[in-house]
Amino acid sequence: MADHSIVAVFGSMNMDLSVACERMPRAGETVGGSGFITNAGGKGANQAVAAARMGAHTCMIGAVGRDTFGDVLVAGLQDAGVGVEFVTRLDGVETGTATIIRCESDNRIVLSPGANHALAGEDVARALRRLVADELDGDASEIAPAAGSVFIAQGECDLIATAAALSCAHELGFYTIFNPAPACDLPAGAWPAVDLVCPNETECQVLTGILPSDDASCVAALNALLDKGAGAAVITLGGAGSVALGDDGELLRMLALSSAVVDTTAAGDTFIGALAAARLEGLPLFECMAAGARASAVTVSRLGAQQSIPTRAEVERMFGLDD
Repeated sequence: MADHSIVAVFGSMNMDLSVACERMPRAGETVGGSGFITNAGGKGANQAVAAARMGAHTCMIGAVGRDTFGDVLVAGLQDAGVGVEFVTRLDGVETGTATIIRCESDNRIVLSPGANHALAGEDVARALRRLVADELDGDASEIAPAAGSVFIAQGECDLIATAAALSCAHELGFYTIFNPAPACDLPAGAWPAVDLVCPNETECQVLTGILPSDDASCVAALNALLDKGAGAAVITLGGAGSVALGDDGELLRMLALSSAVVDTTAAGDTFIGALAAARLEGLPLFECMAAGARASAVTVSRLGAQQSIPTRAEVERMFGLDD
């Protein structure tokens, strides 16, 4: 196999439609709004953009409708440097959307998955095998032809397809990352194919029944995630940073980095994409968490979803790493 690697992301691609209002409407009520914006989003697409902007060779596996929103989402990925050869354009199904009502600190979202639920596990497996042959110059019959590459999946696509995709990627030698967002569980047999599971605190509580609120509960929650069969676990804790377990089972805590918080949209996705890009460089897990923390600190200082995700140069400049 050629000496190069890639971050492959199977996940959602959504157009976010967002409007602000002074208060949430009651049943049957119409209220005035303002500040309507559209954002290219979807957790999978956001994570792919983050990895690409950190300098990783990145490709997206997913589906959109043959419509205007799909055109915009694909163009946005291309502009960010994400490969779209494995993004399927579908007739008869609409591109996924997220309709967001913003009211002070209260956001309410209606998610319409559309084309995001159209791909089956075998569709993703076929794309991964083509990726190994076309992008990595490998042979799917080899042992771990994708070794050194990273595969990311989340919970916004069909979970049966996601489980099958993780299993195929693991068999091909990808380092697999599962972000169970929105909160979801995999079939029990799929967990051994997950090299790293990365939930936030709410998703962690759904998966384990443990809210990681202090050191003891963080350790218990991380061990519960490992007991499911995952190879490693990182829990993101918003302003409290992120946690993982060291080689001896001790708690490792990466503190959130200081920045003026404007909008937390896409912060978690930026963390995962930057972590994956760092993993591609062969960095140990705690250093990958640090890379995620730096990138997400820049993201929260900006308004929007994909447009708020920084480049590697912007991160290095903010933290004085460009000397």
